[in-house]
Amino acid sequence: MRVVRRTCLMLAGVLVAASGCGLTSGSPMVDDVEPGSIGQGKPLDGADLTVTSKEFTEQLILGAIMGIAFQAAGAEVLDRTGIQGSIGAREAVKSGDADGMYEYTGTAWITYLGNSEPIADPQKQWEAVRDADAKNGITWLPPSTLNNTYALAMNQSNFKKYGTKTLSDVAALAKSDPGAVTLCVESEFANRADGLPGMEKAYGMNIPSGNVTQMDTGIIYTQVEKGTCTYGEVFTTDGRIKSMNLEVMADDKKFFPNYNVAPEINSKALKKYPAIAEVLDPITKKLNNRVAQTLNAKVDVDGEDPHQVALDWMKEEGFVKGG
Repeated sequence: MRVVRRTCLMLAGVLVAASGCGLTSGSPMVDDVEPGSIGQGKPLDGADLTVTSKEFTEQLILGAIMGIAFQAAGAEVLDRTGIQGSIGAREAVKSGDADGMYEYTGTAWITYLGNSEPIADPQKQWEAVRDADAKNGITWLPPSTLNNTYALAMNQSNFKKYGTKTLSDVAALAKSDPGAVTLCVESEFANRADGLPGMEKAYGMNIPSGNVTQMDTGIIYTQVEKGTCTYGEVFTTDGRIKSMNLEVMADDKKFFPNYNVAPEINSKALKKYPAIAEVLDPITKKLNNRVAQTLNAKVDVDGEDPHQVALDWMKEEGFVKGG
């Protein structure tokens, strides 16, 4: 979802694959897990699978979740999570350097497949990505409701004061009381067509430039919590939403693109190990924004290790045992 830079970094001890930014090194996952509600009969016994992810918190957790699931089903798993940027992880799956990852439908549709207009219906967005990516040797398994997209949020004090619940409510407030709607946003969001300019157009807002303050992402959350600005740009699965008890405005006109998480699997790997789909499906169905906010907060707010957070959740949900 973030801006992608086509950059491959040569890290100490890490080789970069010629096919793209996919990493050719990694470390084995060694979780001592057994099947719980998934992996019964160990249908991936004998498989050597590689999982990857991007480098931010949510991706590290999702990559670990996929790897732990494969281990419980009997596979030996190589961990290549944490690739910088979106392109590197994507290319690793496409080339076969990695067998799978959790990816975002909006990122695939807009960034990888080159479309400029998102599809409003999340299921149709996933279907379009699935169909278009088939020719690239990538299979998209059914999506989750976890949707890591843009939103506006406010603190509880301002929520009680203004009572807005949707972006249409914010637009109405901006008309009736223009001074009430102040925004804290990233510079990127302030200038992107799928950010502030597009949102204003879609909702008929006309927010004076003096009411918009641009700042770094992390500062936005603290400023919204303090009430320095009435609304702040947030990502809908960020753990700070829950930890700071922020109120998220519903995108009632479905303006922002859908960034639903779904397993993106190398088609050759899935053909060789079709059980991958049945192992992942129950897990994907459990993933939603509230789960993501909770797990992300354990890392970003509480300082826990992403892999341990993933393992604990898999055990709590009964997907795996041991570990």
